[in-house]
Amino acid sequence: MSARFDSLHDWLRWQESLHPREIELGLERVAAVFQRLHSKTFSSPVITIAGTNGKGSSLRMLESIYLADGYTTSAYSSPHLLRYNERIRCNGVEVSDAEIVAAFERIDAARADISLTYFEFGTLAALDIFMRRQTDVVLLEVGLGGRLDAVNIIDADLALLTAISLDHTVWLGDNREAIGFEKAGILRSGKPVVCSDPNLPQSVLKQARELDCPLYRLGYEFDFELTSQGWRWCERTGQAQELPHPSLRGAHQYRNAAGVLMALALMQSRLPVSRAATRSGLLDARLPGRFQSVPAQSLSGVSWIYDVAHNPDSIRQLAQMLAEAEHDGRTIALLGMLADKDVAAALAHIHLQINDWHLAPVASPRSENPEKLKKIISSQGQAPVSVHASVADAWTAIEKATEAGDRIVVFGSFYTVSEAMVVAQEHGQRI
Repeated sequence: MSARFDSLHDWLRWQESLHPREIELGLERVAAVFQRLHSKTFSSPVITIAGTNGKGSSLRMLESIYLADGYTTSAYSSPHLLRYNERIRCNGVEVSDAEIVAAFERIDAARADISLTYFEFGTLAALDIFMRRQTDVVLLEVGLGGRLDAVNIIDADLALLTAISLDHTVWLGDNREAIGFEKAGILRSGKPVVCSDPNLPQSVLKQARELDCPLYRLGYEFDFELTSQGWRWCERTGQAQELPHPSLRGAHQYRNAAGVLMALALMQSRLPVSRAATRSGLLDARLPGRFQSVPAQSLSGVSWIYDVAHNPDSIRQLAQMLAEAEHDGRTIALLGMLADKDVAAALAHIHLQINDWHLAPVASPRSENPEKLKKIISSQGQAPVSVHASVADAWTAIEKATEAGDRIVVFGSFYTVSEAMVVAQEHGQRI
C-alpha cells in the first residue's frame, strides 16, 4: 500500500475531515487500532495527567525535572500553538515531520475501516512513536476529560489530577462532581493518585476508594508554603524540600509544582531523582502561552502577554497576575473565545483589568460570535470595545493604536493565542 500523503500538512488536513465529529469520546475504536499496532504496552513507567487547568504546566515540570536528572522522556500534550510537532516530544525535543508521517502511515494501514478523529490519530501517533523509542518514562496529558479520552487506553502507573473546574460541560457535565468523575477515569486499581486541587470533588474520592488507590491530596498528604527565599514543599511523613520559585509564573503554579513533587516522590523507587535535578528542572521548565511576555523594550515601549486562559478559573488567575504586575499604562485585550465556554462568568473576573477591548472570531467552527462577546463585555463595564473580522485584523489594529507604556494581553483560547503569535512573528516579534 502506497503512502496516502507525503507531507504532515496534507495528513492533518485530511484528518480534519475524516471523522463525522470533531470530538467523539470513547475508547473502543482507538484501542482496537493500538492493539493492531502493538501487542504489548509500555514497560517503562507511565504518568497520566488530567484536570481542567494545570495539566500542561505539570507535564512540563515533570519532563524538565526528569531530563535534568538524565532520564530519557516521552511527552504527549495538546493542543499545540505554532507547530503540530509540539504535541509529541522525546527527550524534550519535538519529533520530526517525517517521524509523525511514518506513524500516520502505520496507523492508516492498521485501522482499515475504523474511523478516527483528528485527536485520536494524533494520540495514536504519539503512542506509536513512544513505543518505538522506549524511553525511561512516558508522560501523557489527557486532552478532554479522562475516562473516555483516547489517552486513557494506556494504564497509568501514577495518575496526577490538577485543578478541576467547569469547562467542556457539553461533554463532561455541568458541575464539578460530574467533571471529577470523568477526570478520575484515569485512575487504575491499586495505583497511586496525586491531586493538586485542594478542593477535591467527592466523585474523585469515591473512585479512589473503590479502586483502592493510594490517595495523595494537596493540603492533606502533602502541602507547600511560601518562604522569603522561595517555597517549601512537605509531605506528612516529614520529608521536606526548600525550593526556588518555579519559572512558570502565577500563584497556581505552586499548587501544580507541589503535585509534581508528590508524584516524583511516589515514583522514586523506579525513577530516583536528586534534589538538585528537582531545583534545576523547576527553574528550566518552559511552556508557551502561559503568561508569556514579550518585553516592552523589544516593541517600542509596548509589551505583549500571551495566555491561553479560556475558562472562568484560568481567566481569574490571569486577572490576578495582571493586577499584581506593576504597570502604569493601558491594558488592551485581544480576545477570541469558543462558544462552549461560560463567557460571562469568565470575563466577569477580568473586565476591571482591561481598558480597551478588541474582539475577533477564531479559526474554529466552535468560535463564539464576537458581537455576542461585545454585548457581554458592554454589560459588565464601560471600556471601549472594537470588533474585527479576524485575529490578524485585531492584532494589526491594536499595534497601530498603542502608545509607549501600554500592554496588550492576548487570551480566550488556544486558537486566539496561536493565530496572534503567527501574526506577531510575521511582524518581527520574537515569540
